Amino acid sequence: MVISSLNTTRILDVIRFIENCITELKPFSEMSEEMFLSDRKNPPYVESYLRRGLEAVFDTGRHILAKTSGFKEIEYKSIAKELGNKGIISQALSDILYKMAGYRNRMVHFYREVTPHELYQIITGHLGDLERFNKEIVAFVKKYEETHTSLTKP
Repeated sequence: MVISSLNTTRILDVIRFIENCITELKPFSEMSEEMFLSDRKNPPYVESYLRRGLEAVFDTGRHILAKTSGFKEIEYKSIAKELGNKGIISQALSDILYKMAGYRNRMVHFYREVTPHELYQIITGHLGDLERFNKEIVAFVKKYEETHTSLTKP
């Protein structure tokens, strides 16, 4: 069931934003933990780009689900599950996004509990998950455009 057309231009703009977040985070993911922790400005910088990148991931997922299936849920964990259930992303990535949604909520609502060590562990072990999301969404958009372009041609 298609509710209305996806705004693929908007989606690809957000993908570029996520890529920018990854670019900003990558140098920190290549540091030793000791180096990362040696500058007290590093953790808040990483937290900001990680949170913004995750919010962009879930905003993109919400847009896709709303336009393709009338999905109205705003809870990030639900978005993560439904992206996998609908085959928009792989089930493995959906499971990862579910955990990422929980972490994003911790960063926003339990910010005093987020530790620099924890942030370091995430960017060194999970930055590739954001890259994987981008790849899977770009593949989805290409498939969507091919399908919908062929339907509108005479």
